[in-house]
Amino acid sequence: MWHRMVSDLMTTPVARVNRDTGFKEIAKLLAERDITAVPVVDDDERPVGVVSEADLLRKEAAQLDPAGLLPVLHAGPAARAKAEATTAEGLMNSPAVTARPQWTAVEAARAMEQHHVKRLPVVDEADRLVGVVSRADLLRVFLRGDSAIREEISGEVLLRTLGIAPDAVTVRVVGGRVSLKGTVERKSVVPVVVRLCQGVDGVVDVSAELLYRVDDTSTTPEATSRRAGLAT
Repeated sequence: MWHRMVSDLMTTPVARVNRDTGFKEIAKLLAERDITAVPVVDDDERPVGVVSEADLLRKEAAQLDPAGLLPVLHAGPAARAKAEATTAEGLMNSPAVTARPQWTAVEAARAMEQHHVKRLPVVDEADRLVGVVSRADLLRVFLRGDSAIREEISGEVLLRTLGIAPDAVTVRVVGGRVSLKGTVERKSVVPVVVRLCQGVDGVVDVSAELLYRVDDTSTTPEATSRRAGLAT
């Protein structure tokens, strides 16, 4: 089975700033590149943090309301320090959470979820910046066409991986939702089929309505043919 790697999805070449890059220069870079955040790198091109639009907006939010209608914002020491910062070093979120080019989209998505970030600087073996992968980049996996998904499930998952003949199981894909219907040899294969199909890039959901010839999960030696309905 083939999975799109971070190297297939990331943006490159990527904008970056140094620790001493000024506030206005960062704001200008975000506007010119139409991006919402930028990695901060050291002298060896290794990411040390990320500055986002939200970090820059803290300065605006900390300003007094010219009309005097809004209450004064009382921020904690850390938030106040960020609002008063004038360079990337003071504005950035650090340390940077990074990804590797060989990661799958699933690995990158889990890292974003775990660390509550919207993007990951991508680094090589020497930890040097080579790209950036964002949530929007990862969602491109789900733009994969239904026909491509169906061909991979029929050819790679069922035939080559599990040895199931193409005429044994009918595969239907609509909007990334996979429906399987047919007969497999052993009952234990049913959950394996579902799990492998769920791992195919672009799949949103899998439902399976499969018969099996032999119940190899039973304690009795009798071969049976029963209906195994799974929906996920």
